[in-house]
Amino acid sequence: MNTLTVSVVTPDGPVLEDQFEMVSCKAESGELGILPGHIPLVAPLSISSVRLKGANPQRIAVSGGFLEVRPDKVTILAQSAERPDDIDIERARAAKERAERRLQAKQDEIDFRRAELALKRALNRLNVVENK
Repeated sequence: MNTLTVSVVTPDGPVLEDQFEMVSCKAESGELGILPGHIPLVAPLSISSVRLKGANPQRIAVSGGFLEVRPDKVTILAQSAERPDDIDIERARAAKERAERRLQAKQDEIDFRRAELALKRALNRLNVVENK
């Protein structure tokens, strides 16, 4: 079967580079499914999981960034990206609880938005761990 080279890179360095049959991710404009031969595309990513399908399927938690698609390669430039085995579950749960408390505290708009994004990141990380 045809495959794509998939690279996931963060400011801290590469997280993954391997061959996969399909990439599924959530862009700000909606859900994307990328197969080999896809037309070139650049899209901003939402806080979500990237699902990589192939001989060794994987999920990676990304916290925003960009997706660049070429017919034979997908590059994900993410602000942060974590594999399930690299996620500290207790830390993610604590971040979730902290964000939920901040959302209930009725703070100003900036703090509310920061808490909302922190909650999305924490839920995304927990989701990736629970659905390896």
